[in-house]
Amino acid sequence: MKSGSAVIEVSALRVEREAVILESIDWRVERGEHWAILGANGSGKTSLLRALTGYLPPTAGQIRVLGETYGRFDWRELRTRIGLVSSSVHQMMEDSETALKAIVSGRYAQIGYWGEMRDEDRRAADAILRRIEARELRERPWRFLSQGERQRVLIGRALMASPRLLILDEPCAGLDPVAREHFLQFLSRLARARGAPTMVLVTHHVEEIVPLFSHVLVLKAGRVLAAGPRARVLTSATLSNAFAAPVRLTRARGRYALSVRPHRGIVI
Repeated sequence: MKSGSAVIEVSALRVEREAVILESIDWRVERGEHWAILGANGSGKTSLLRALTGYLPPTAGQIRVLGETYGRFDWRELRTRIGLVSSSVHQMMEDSETALKAIVSGRYAQIGYWGEMRDEDRRAADAILRRIEARELRERPWRFLSQGERQRVLIGRALMASPRLLILDEPCAGLDPVAREHFLQFLSRLARARGAPTMVLVTHHVEEIVPLFSHVLVLKAGRVLAAGPRARVLTSATLSNAFAAPVRLTRARGRYALSVRPHRGIVI
């Protein structure tokens, strides 16, 4: 496909500080694809996200996001077209800010909405509250939202800027099993909606790779171990390599589960 059809293009990416963080990363995300990024702690998942969003400049190689090339375009402007749901945003939210104001703040890329709210912004935020199935949270302060409700509001905040790319950095962390399933089902409905952005999910857990995610990128020690269609990439052999332990991957009704095989030589 031509270059303009890609949402993300990473070529020969290298990031080095005191040590090499990412090495020889090649990765391409086409329109209509949704990707999960999987790997053990320290595999480079968060570093790759930081490189994509311009917070970790590359040492070598090329990054193109939404048709713009890093180093030739103002990445601060590009970030307004990328929705990011991460723990860093989560931790900066003010306890007293209502869900409505939190969502409106996404249009202006600010934390802690202040000033007179425009009618246009209020109407747009109300529409997003309906879209994220959270109308009842409209006037509820952040401190009184559950973890799952907070994640929905952060997605609503990201959607306020009409992003073409939505990056979800371990959004299920801290959710109990029931809340996690409800959240994943919500993501699946969101992905099917007209005009939905391309989604990239970062996770440690294969259980979170629901059918909406068509492709998987597996990282190990800052390198690409495997990348491509979900069914081809997610295998017991690949994940045993990724997590440096003998594991068994099973699949039922479109969902995955991972079990660790007993091994005398491994102590956890």
